[in-house]
Amino acid sequence: MKDLMPINGLFEMPALPYEALGTIISKETLSFHHGKHLKAYVDNLNKLLPGSGLENLPLSEVVRKSEGGMFNNAGQVLNHAMYFEQFSNTPKAMSPKFAVLLERDFGSVEAFKKEFEQKGTTLFGSGWVWFSADAQGKLVITQQKNAENPVTMGLTPLLTFDVWEHAYYLDYQNRRADYLAALWQIVDWAIVESRLC
Repeated sequence: MKDLMPINGLFEMPALPYEALGTIISKETLSFHHGKHLKAYVDNLNKLLPGSGLENLPLSEVVRKSEGGMFNNAGQVLNHAMYFEQFSNTPKAMSPKFAVLLERDFGSVEAFKKEFEQKGTTLFGSGWVWFSADAQGKLVITQQKNAENPVTMGLTPLLTFDVWEHAYYLDYQNRRADYLAALWQIVDWAIVESRLC
């Protein structure tokens, strides 16, 4: 996982490497989701960092060691940075080696995607569905509420789909399942696989 490092004790806004993602995520959604929601989390985190003792730590460490408002904002910065980074208009396909890992732990690539979508669809309220690796390399899918991130459970996060309504409502309205199913078309598996340390 590529961790964000503070500069002079503050985190910079992660860059967005595209303006829109075809018909999957519109420019309007990205304008609100990245330009307003993520920016607010970055700004709020930076207001809370000075004097906290956490201002020079990598973002994942801030998430592990913080609580309350700082945890909520740090978690949302980390979650969103990973979310936006993993997509592309020209995504790389999953490698055969990685497909074998999915087959080992889920039975098949399709079974993995079905379980991932099901957990994303059935997460009550706002949050994230995560695909991660545990310390032994076993691949797992978890549901995380609000700003939670698998790093707090000792997992290495590899892929996430945001199921807060602001992530999809402009493009999909209340059709969360359609949004989740569509995202596979823009997942860049080279980035996902690079997160498996």
